[in-house]
Amino acid sequence: MSENTVTATAAPVTQPVAETDTTFAILISLSVCHLLNDMNQSLVPALYPILKDTYALDFGQIGLITLAFQLTASLLQPVVGMVTDRHPQPFSLPIAMCCSLVGLLMLSVATSYPAILLSAALVGVGSSVFHPESSRVARMASGGRYGFAQSLFQLGGSSGSAIGPLLAAFVVVPRGQSSIAWFSAAALLAMLLLANVGLWYSRHPAMAARRGRRAPPPAAISTLPRKTVVTALCILLVLLFSKNVYTSSLSSYYTFYLIQKFHLTVQNAQYHLFAFLAAVAIGTFLGGPIGDRFGRKPVIWFSILGAFPFALMLPYAGLYWTGILSVVIGLILASAFTAILVYAQELLPGRVGTVAGMVFGFSFGLGGLGAAALGRIADWTSIETVYQVCSFLPAIGLLTAFLPDIEKPRRLREAAKSP
Repeated sequence: MSENTVTATAAPVTQPVAETDTTFAILISLSVCHLLNDMNQSLVPALYPILKDTYALDFGQIGLITLAFQLTASLLQPVVGMVTDRHPQPFSLPIAMCCSLVGLLMLSVATSYPAILLSAALVGVGSSVFHPESSRVARMASGGRYGFAQSLFQLGGSSGSAIGPLLAAFVVVPRGQSSIAWFSAAALLAMLLLANVGLWYSRHPAMAARRGRRAPPPAAISTLPRKTVVTALCILLVLLFSKNVYTSSLSSYYTFYLIQKFHLTVQNAQYHLFAFLAAVAIGTFLGGPIGDRFGRKPVIWFSILGAFPFALMLPYAGLYWTGILSVVIGLILASAFTAILVYAQELLPGRVGTVAGMVFGFSFGLGGLGAAALGRIADWTSIETVYQVCSFLPAIGLLTAFLPDIEKPRRLREAAKSP
């Protein structure tokens, strides 16, 4: 084999072995668990206004809370992905949810800033195990509809992130920090569902192949030159930087921006945040099926660069148009994530866990670093300056032009197969 080609050395567990039909029950279970997981995690930033007032925190310290959560998630996810590519762990999913549960319970009773940081970090550890393995199982259950499966999985997470601030407005804000403990019931439900997913995972034909019950298929090989693959991955990471730092500016500081500029109450600001995150959920789901149909690269083009003009207008808009623009930005920008994830998995076939861990990990890590940096900028200047600076980030989407065309739209592939 040529040294200029990339070979997937990981185990073939990531490839569909005997099942060609989409297993909707598993995909829906994963999506629901992703909803519950990310709903609980979104309570952390939703709690920021209360923590800021209670413990007299500045924006830099708020950013460090996000950093503590995002770094534990981002640093561990690629490692988890690489390990589970070689040694799949079907029952690691309920264990991950248990870790997040402990972090939430600690957060509900934390009385000091270090304890808050530790609680957020534990929630991140749970996330670092949950996402790579869940993404692998979603691909195994996809029946070849990879974009759809990942979009359905991501829809749960985005919906949970959107629901979290709404629940915070109705439950956490009126009742305080201790009410976070009430959401442990959601984590327990997710643990039960994931235990059932783990049973399905352990009985999957790919796992039987791992145990030597049947001959495994040959490892997947990418015929692209190594330099092309490395360059494409670097571009994808830069695009993730653009997307996630901008998204972090909204998810972490949007409520403060609305309160400071338009003098909204905390609850009204949470409603606006919910609208933005709901748009993110819808955009995340739409990106996968559209990518299955027309290809991943066009979706990436439209998603990241398409949000640019709206991002430029946002810092100078009134309250009404701020709400409209944030929804449009969330809808367009979010569709890139699934396209980037599946595109990267097709660049490195056979390394689903590693790629998922890398994409999720960099997403969390870049979001955390961005939140910390933006918090410092807000302390030195103003929260409005943050949005003026961030409005230029989507222009980085121009780098999409340098991504190789590694696929044809589904309609062209089907046309080629027809007589």
